[in-house]
Amino acid sequence: MDAVTPPVTVARHGAVGVIAIDFAPVNALSKAVRQGLLDAVRALEADPDVAALVISGGPGRFIAGADIREMSQPPDAPFLPDVVAAIDACAKPVVAAIAGAALGGGCEIALACDLRLGGPKALMGLTETRLGLIPGAGGTQRLPRLVGVAQAIALICEGRVLKAGDALALGLLDEVVEGDLLAEAIARAPGVPKRRLSALPVPAGDAAADEAAAARARKAAKGVPAIDEAIRVIRAAGEFATGLALERAAFLALRESAEAKALRHLFFAEREAGKVPGLESVAPRPLEAVAVIGAGTMGAGIAVALADAGLSVTLVERDGEAAAAGLQRVADLYARQVKSGRLTDAQGVERRARVTPTADWSRLAAADLVVEAAFEDLAVKADIFRRLDAVAKPGAVLATNTSYLDLDAIAAVTSRPQDVVGLHFFAPANVMKLLEVVRPALAAPDVIATALALAKRMGKQPVVAGNCDGFIGNRIYALYRRHAEVLVEDGASPQAVDAALEAYGFAMGIFAVSDMSGLDIAYAMRKRRAATRDPAERYVSIADRLVEQGRLGRKTGAGWYAYDAAGGKSADPVVEALIAEGRAEKAIVPRSFTPEQIQRRLLAVMANEGAKALAEGIALRASDIDLAFVHGYGFPRTRGGPMWAADQMGLRAVVTEVEAAHAAGGAGSEPAPLLLALARDGRGFADWQPTEQAEQQGGQQP
Repeated sequence: MDAVTPPVTVARHGAVGVIAIDFAPVNALSKAVRQGLLDAVRALEADPDVAALVISGGPGRFIAGADIREMSQPPDAPFLPDVVAAIDACAKPVVAAIAGAALGGGCEIALACDLRLGGPKALMGLTETRLGLIPGAGGTQRLPRLVGVAQAIALICEGRVLKAGDALALGLLDEVVEGDLLAEAIARAPGVPKRRLSALPVPAGDAAADEAAAARARKAAKGVPAIDEAIRVIRAAGEFATGLALERAAFLALRESAEAKALRHLFFAEREAGKVPGLESVAPRPLEAVAVIGAGTMGAGIAVALADAGLSVTLVERDGEAAAAGLQRVADLYARQVKSGRLTDAQGVERRARVTPTADWSRLAAADLVVEAAFEDLAVKADIFRRLDAVAKPGAVLATNTSYLDLDAIAAVTSRPQDVVGLHFFAPANVMKLLEVVRPALAAPDVIATALALAKRMGKQPVVAGNCDGFIGNRIYALYRRHAEVLVEDGASPQAVDAALEAYGFAMGIFAVSDMSGLDIAYAMRKRRAATRDPAERYVSIADRLVEQGRLGRKTGAGWYAYDAAGGKSADPVVEALIAEGRAEKAIVPRSFTPEQIQRRLLAVMANEGAKALAEGIALRASDIDLAFVHGYGFPRTRGGPMWAADQMGLRAVVTEVEAAHAAGGAGSEPAPLLLALARDGRGFADWQPTEQAEQQGGQQP
């Protein structure tokens, strides 16, 4: 937007006044936009030559919601409810011309209009619960009058975004216009009758349906207080003014909640993560044809994720039989999506057809990008990259899905290390949102740009990581798991640790997750590291003994827990005996830990290792670490991630906890110098900038 151009302008088309919003990129409801809308509505209502109003966001747009940046600032008039009230009270008909996203406050503005016309790409939804809020400008009161209480609870609590056809079917849109939307709105506006949703009664509903909708919303709430508040306020949608006052009070209280602040933090973190120093003007390489080497569980999931993004995928295996088995895994993944209703039969067939299995490595010559998804062994991956180097075309991006291994060592076996990148997908690869983009030392800037563009195309959340053992996520997770095991050896039970983590907001505790993933994976990693392990590091051997007894987790029916035929888990006396044996060998007198002590210890060691990753340039910013754990490891969104949560705990308190962890865990758990410095200065991780890391390393960006 030009600095001298106001974000809201008014134009006359005969007797119709058109209010046009132009505030790049999405017409967010900043103070200037709110003021412009309010002034325009009042001026046009007072103009005797104007018979009707049209609100337009321009081609492909409407209003995509609040300006989230302003939510962390002191409230500043005019407030959105004032704008919505002015539209609602306008004596002249008001038409919303919705060519794009009408979300959050934008949807509330549309609901205050008398007619809502949408283009084919219109989107509508009250999405505030995604930020730990509820609609605060009448959305919880107008929507039930339009769709009923049960449907309003579902739409608001899920933060659902409706495409034009679905919005039309529910009545949020009155019509979908295929041609010139603005011209149609101008033509129709003078004859539109006043239809204030605020004046309509709430339709008589089915109490059982309302309660069922509320129960479903609460079950999916995952600790977001806004869900209960939304249900309460929607149910109060009887007398409009009373309901509106309840809504506003709840909105203002929720805006200051810890959960809402954490979710706002993640909102901005997601937008910052793709901004990598040095890549501002770097164009990605073209991507159309891609290939995946290895068609096991992970390779098949990656192939599906790529096919879902509209790419043609060659799935390469060692022989025809293995390739056919890989294609069957792909087909099975699509069959599940069709069965669940996420895809139609036709969509499943179309996407499955994008994947071609083969055992012919020469087919890799056509790929713009190749993702290796073989067994996690450096020798295996090095051999694949030597073969790949010989067949891939010049300029092809060569990616590995390694979780821990040295990217520079893998790149070094090729003649083109500048083309090698790590793409660390998380299982199941077609579902999990996180994609760690691992940057080897010699990777070309446009290779990293290509990886980021691919992540966006797949709908993944990218986090750029430097090259080290475990990168960002698994490096920190390994310390987290090790200290969970230390707590067990010192007196906590696996069940107590898991219960404390679930009480904190994790869907599953760390020992239950280990059983689900398979204990042999971490076992192999520990054995690989054994030769270089610092003898001063405390080593807990209980997990090793479980594996050596054949207890690999769910897949063998026993791990940290015992599992019945239906998959139900329970404490196992065998595990209790192994834990007691391990304590006796070290003469440990077990002590008890409260859930809060467990939570604080594990949060502190995560944040401490995160501080080391920041100082080393492995992570660009603290918020990237938060994204990695929220999207890849089940860290509760309402806690904002480990680094944000550490800031809320207070870094001086974190230092105290880390010192206790160091005393218990030995070498490798020392307090990070960055953590100590920030705590000393009274700062938080949120205050730390990537430039500080560059200054510490002589001005070189990671």
